[in-house]
Amino acid sequence: MKKNIPNSIVVAGHRDHNLLTMLAREISIRAGGDEGLAVGFSSMLRRCVDDVIMTPKTGRRSYDELEKTEKTYIGTRVEIELRAMLNLPKGKLDTVILGHDVDIKNTMGSNWMIPTEAIDNPCILVAADEVQATCYLGLFVARPEYLTLGQNKDSKKSVSALGFANILWLLLDHPYPPNFWRTVQPDVIERIFAGKSGNQRMANLFREVQREPITRDVVEAVAQQRDFMRRIRSDKGRGTRDHLAKEGILLLSGHFDAPLITALGLPYCSGSEFVSHRVVSVDEVEVAAEHGFILDQC
Repeated sequence: MKKNIPNSIVVAGHRDHNLLTMLAREISIRAGGDEGLAVGFSSMLRRCVDDVIMTPKTGRRSYDELEKTEKTYIGTRVEIELRAMLNLPKGKLDTVILGHDVDIKNTMGSNWMIPTEAIDNPCILVAADEVQATCYLGLFVARPEYLTLGQNKDSKKSVSALGFANILWLLLDHPYPPNFWRTVQPDVIERIFAGKSGNQRMANLFREVQREPITRDVVEAVAQQRDFMRRIRSDKGRGTRDHLAKEGILLLSGHFDAPLITALGLPYCSGSEFVSHRVVSVDEVEVAAEHGFILDQC
């Protein structure tokens, strides 16, 4: 994203203030409040990008490795997912909010391309910075004076340097979950996917990557099974959790095992995340036992 973003001048008295604040309020309400919007939006955006990269199937680990058509599709995917997240209908443009036709524009770069049909209409501006792991969500009325004079071959214009000040930011430079696979060394990835079965791959994942929250999406991608949640739980001695317990490794769910995660001093896990930990002392074995986890070894 653009390095130096000017402070927004969309305040009381600005010509777009009433419209954009009204739209912002509606978006927040539909997302379950400002906190729900921040969490849901950043997770949705991460998922849209990761589902196209498809590391488990393609071996690619970053956005830069995508084909041009795939990069374009991310924008379409974001539009669809954002509408679904906010329960918004399709409109003459991308959606309709409080009776206003609204265009949704996404970029993984530093600017957005505004089509002619969006001129003088409100736009939802979405951006993700893969390198800095930050994301952006803004509202903007695409007035001609806020756009560049130049245009591309499709007659699309960008937001001008002065135009950036006319964006009302809902999320600005907000933390964005990094692509998990970019944080893992290539040799570790090879060992994870060396497993022939879903159970083996999941066991490899939590054996190799410990004390780090791992999302449900990553687990599902590694398992490549419809019933992966059954496999990750104790399953009559056959589940991933069972196999790891025999090695003295705890596999914990942020939803079900939060008290034990806290007791062991592990990082916070959301309800849809998991974390593993190899016990290193008798005290930890006892703490695990108090929470219903019996380990075969320490």
